[in-house]
Amino acid sequence: MAGATAERTRGSSATGPHGAAELPSVTVTSYNLEVRDEDGFVGDKASRSAFVEHLDALRTHLKRNGDDPLEGDTASIGKKELDALLKDGDAAEAALVLSAVEGFAQSLAFVIRRFTRLKSWADIERIVVGGGFRESRIGELAIARAAIILHTDGRDIDLVPVSHHPDEAGLVGSAHLAPRWIFEAFDSLVAVDIGGSNIRAGIVELRQKKAPDLSKARVWKSELWRHADEEPSRDQAVKRLGKMLEEQLGEAEKEGLRVAPFIGIGCPGLIEPDGGIERGAQNLPGNWESSRFNLIDSVRELVPTIGGHDTEIVMHNDAVIQGLSEMPAMQDVENWAVLTIGTGLGNASYRNRGEPKKKS
Repeated sequence: MAGATAERTRGSSATGPHGAAELPSVTVTSYNLEVRDEDGFVGDKASRSAFVEHLDALRTHLKRNGDDPLEGDTASIGKKELDALLKDGDAAEAALVLSAVEGFAQSLAFVIRRFTRLKSWADIERIVVGGGFRESRIGELAIARAAIILHTDGRDIDLVPVSHHPDEAGLVGSAHLAPRWIFEAFDSLVAVDIGGSNIRAGIVELRQKKAPDLSKARVWKSELWRHADEEPSRDQAVKRLGKMLEEQLGEAEKEGLRVAPFIGIGCPGLIEPDGGIERGAQNLPGNWESSRFNLIDSVRELVPTIGGHDTEIVMHNDAVIQGLSEMPAMQDVENWAVLTIGTGLGNASYRNRGEPKKKS
């Protein structure tokens, strides 16, 4: 295999609760894998910026003959605008967007082929695709086209878009990190999703009476803060997170929700058993990888108790948690994975503990 592949499973040797491989209902066989080839990180070929590069390359060729149907800088064209061009644009505009979708789908299929060379991905039967790019129509088309490419190659791998809104999937997945005792006395929990541009905090309703497998869990209420617009320090960001959690808990108390003394946190990077971040958090404000900083300790200082009980916190990689939101729908396969397309390409793979259930 050309290039170097870093295939480290952080939870495999973990003795602490954070970044663990063995979760209550599933085994995390890998996450945050860094696959390289001669061009660098393979995952960069299937990031949001990679789509922009495909579209920009096409426009560059068209501009030589004065045939570019679009105006302005490519990077400034948003997903909604591209979706509108696809739906309501003239033939040239729609064809240009479709051509970029095709190029990106080819890149996504290439990345998946490279991942399936890895031991932890060799037996993957289904891949859930999440992240902000999936939210758009162009993202959905790229995912569907990549699936066709893989099937044409004879690879029996299903690609499915994450069913929750990508922003909510990163919160709902925290329900699958929670210890069993939580589900006996509480109807909701606190979840945090930390990303390179945003931090979201919210209350997840478990709704176990509707579905004991948590397939009906949903975000009751959440707050989004786009820290990239304000460029805060690390400590300012953590303080703002604490305020968001306090406000969310206050709203839940007014509503009469029985919120568990538990916070699930999704964060980029390799998560140490003690809650430290080894690497991969370079897009967050300030240095989150410092040996003198521990996010778990910081959050616990800000929210020491919930409902009169000491707060328990579990942190894992953000892609792992987004994938966990789909776990109830993955019970008919044994090995599955998630890819999150955003600023970068997040990844995680899983093995269900029980025997696969036949589809009804």
